[in-house]
Amino acid sequence: MVRKDGKALRTGFSTGTAATAAAVAAAELLLEGEAPERVLVRLPKGKSIVIPVEESSLGREDATAIIRKIAGDDPDVTNKARVGATVAKAPGPGVTITGGPGVGRLTKPGLVLPPGEWAINPVPREMIRDNLSPYLEKAGTGLSVMVFIEKGEILAKRTLNPRLGIVGGLSVLGTTGLVRPFSNAAYIATIDAAMDVARAQGLEEIVLTTGGRSEGFGMRERPDLPEEAFVQIADFYKDGLAHAARHGFTTIGLAIFFGKAVKQAAGIPYTHAHKSDMDLARMLEYLPELPEPLRSGVKNANTALAALGLMKENGALWIVPLVAKKVLETARGFAGPGPSLWVRVFDFDGQTLAYELDTVGP
Repeated sequence: MVRKDGKALRTGFSTGTAATAAAVAAAELLLEGEAPERVLVRLPKGKSIVIPVEESSLGREDATAIIRKIAGDDPDVTNKARVGATVAKAPGPGVTITGGPGVGRLTKPGLVLPPGEWAINPVPREMIRDNLSPYLEKAGTGLSVMVFIEKGEILAKRTLNPRLGIVGGLSVLGTTGLVRPFSNAAYIATIDAAMDVARAQGLEEIVLTTGGRSEGFGMRERPDLPEEAFVQIADFYKDGLAHAARHGFTTIGLAIFFGKAVKQAAGIPYTHAHKSDMDLARMLEYLPELPEPLRSGVKNANTALAALGLMKENGALWIVPLVAKKVLETARGFAGPGPSLWVRVFDFDGQTLAYELDTVGP
């Protein structure tokens, strides 16, 4: 993948890698008495990375180091966040890991760690222990590591952490140690985590939305459901439905705008960056014959929103329920025969244009 300037997208490193680097730098300072300018971090699967140390300080019984987390070209809220660790000698063997300011705690079941734990995922914990293992012999005792993230509580408000029941700060994440630009796998993992939480709350119905606005309108229409029942799947239409079905939800809803409905009705698995004229042409294929000039206007519209405006002007909003029914057809193909399905289509102002339900399956 390349950027707009033609250069290759830059790979960054995860929050877990930043925390590990900070722990290594702090341990080095505590046990060797010298503050390293950079540290070597062993990543999972045998790779390594050299990371610069931004700041370090030696206390009476501990040492602290801070790493500037770099996400490369991935649109990550933690990009350039200052991730730190304080290391001290501790009784008992091994390395104990806790969170500090800016690191969240889990309050809901359904995630990889139980409620009450610090939101430091298993792979970063293992990375910290693995990279500090050489320092245990030098210490002659165990080591304690407190991970913190400056302004983490503020940054967490821009993530799904509050919805997932992670309070007080960010999660320390990472499975490979690196951050791939625009990682589809990372977003799908977030969708999965949100569904895990919903199932752990005992929910049988999930509502899939494509963003904050459609989610807000969906919540307005379904005040009977808690916020955990609403999951933003962005453009991952196929994956969102397939994962919801695999999680065992008996009812899956879609709360979407008309533009997304047109793409989903076409059965496009990933609905980003498709040309609107192509989507609208497909829509016309399964609609009854429309009178001119409405048909030509819709076909040549620059956006689905413009096409919707033409429908309103011509009293042709009866088209939207037909699109919604087509969405149910393609959704059934991605979700399989098990769950009941429904779709609610909004205009940009949040007015419901169509509501269709499929409780029988194919």
